[in-house]
Amino acid sequence: MRNGVPWLVTILSLAVLPTGVPAQTTDMLVLTRGSDTIAVERLRRTATALQGELVDRLQKIRWSYSATLSSDSVVKLENAVRRADQDPTGPALQEATLVFVGDSVLIEIRAGGTTREQRIGTKRGAVPFLNPSFAQMELLVRRLQGSGKDSLTVPLFMVSGGQTFDAVIRRLTRDSVALHVGAEARLAVDTAGRILGGTVPTQQLSLTRSRADNAALHVPKPDYSAPADAPYSAEEVTIPTPMGHSLAGTLTLPRRTTAEQHPTMGFPAVITITGSGAQDRDEEVPVVRGYRPFRQVADTLGRVGIAVLRMDDRGFGGSGGNALTATSADFARDIEAGIAWLRARREIDPGRIAVLGHSEGGLIGPMIAARDSALRALVILAGPSSTGRRILEYQNRYAIERTPTIRPEARDSAFAAAMRMLDSTATTSEWVRLFLTHDPTTVASKVRAPTLILHGATDRQVTMEQADELAAAIRRGGNRDVTVQVFADANHLFLQDPDGNPAGYAALPSTRVRGDVLEVLVEWLVRQLK
Repeated sequence: MRNGVPWLVTILSLAVLPTGVPAQTTDMLVLTRGSDTIAVERLRRTATALQGELVDRLQKIRWSYSATLSSDSVVKLENAVRRADQDPTGPALQEATLVFVGDSVLIEIRAGGTTREQRIGTKRGAVPFLNPSFAQMELLVRRLQGSGKDSLTVPLFMVSGGQTFDAVIRRLTRDSVALHVGAEARLAVDTAGRILGGTVPTQQLSLTRSRADNAALHVPKPDYSAPADAPYSAEEVTIPTPMGHSLAGTLTLPRRTTAEQHPTMGFPAVITITGSGAQDRDEEVPVVRGYRPFRQVADTLGRVGIAVLRMDDRGFGGSGGNALTATSADFARDIEAGIAWLRARREIDPGRIAVLGHSEGGLIGPMIAARDSALRALVILAGPSSTGRRILEYQNRYAIERTPTIRPEARDSAFAAAMRMLDSTATTSEWVRLFLTHDPTTVASKVRAPTLILHGATDRQVTMEQADELAAAIRRGGNRDVTVQVFADANHLFLQDPDGNPAGYAALPSTRVRGDVLEVLVEWLVRQLK
């Protein structure tokens, strides 16, 4: 889907030091691109432990970690995951324990009062790695220095995805190395194996090392307020659910003028549904700087007299609940709670409510519309018609064929390994299990509300033919009020992108949803909700 499958909890993996390394002062590694800070990592290490924090400013995630070390291996890792703008001492979104045993990693994940266990295969001696941490990479430097060789291949266990890849590290000079992990980093090192700085030329990234600065770990909270010139207000709201948790959101309400409808009539409203993975109410994709599509949608609709409710996903941002055990069907129940809340607001016309879903949200929207006969309209943006298995088979093939570090003769085995990992994850993840088998066309055939389906022609995550397949399924059920439009040179995020490869999202010149997409969306909704 939009961000791929949330395979596992996002867990920080750590660098280690061999015994005998003296205690060090707290250091900080800072990764930048131009004037933008990408990640900040504070670390403190001794002979037997490594403690610290990694703040990924692109993903807006903060990991706190503590590792137990033995020789050149991680024995046990305790960590907690929070939003970067959360209090680092407050409750974690997720906590986990990783135990490394031979060629396996035993993982216990805790969130929302529940515990899940997994056993993931890897290679003996693999170094756990979570991009973009460079603390882990110091272990590779030390292995190269201790080997007496000029080049070394080391397996990396990618904790986000659970796959193992080979990293190649080469000695350049006595105090520099080249490290290839997808892209090549050129790093300055010292005799203790510390990374002192470096660059990733193909990604225009720079790395520096310094004494720790707590201020650099601070990330401000997101701003959901209305623009100064907006003809609408933005109200912070809390929505209760029948499941016992509450959802945090923003309700944008148009301001009335004398030219508008009678004051006793409520406004039409749209409720937005995010894509896969933990998302905030704006559906921000931090790696695509400035991309906040639902904020754009709310602003555009607010200026034509349509209210919008957008909410943080369950267990993310300001919302409660446990996302770890939730499926798409559970997220649909959260949106239904939002619809019920809207219908009870005096400012809203309960008979003029539409739902708008993007990516996985385009899978969830039909679930809701199929059982809510009072829903006025449904909008599906880049929604799937295929089962999750078919989607992920395509996504994995596409990514593997375009990964330069995977040789052509190794692509089939890499694909087979990815599918095995997927099936293994499905045994412990309820979300993955439902996603793999859910047939969106069966649900779509039960939708009776007028439906708008928009898709990008260069979508490499949910391919464009699925728009017509979804429309055909709705029409087979007897609903003929279906409009489909595919936009040339638009990707899965509805950004201008002739190629559409997700690997290139961060380099796109524009991160605003295209104006022609918003124009079609607004004209159709105004017509349906008038």
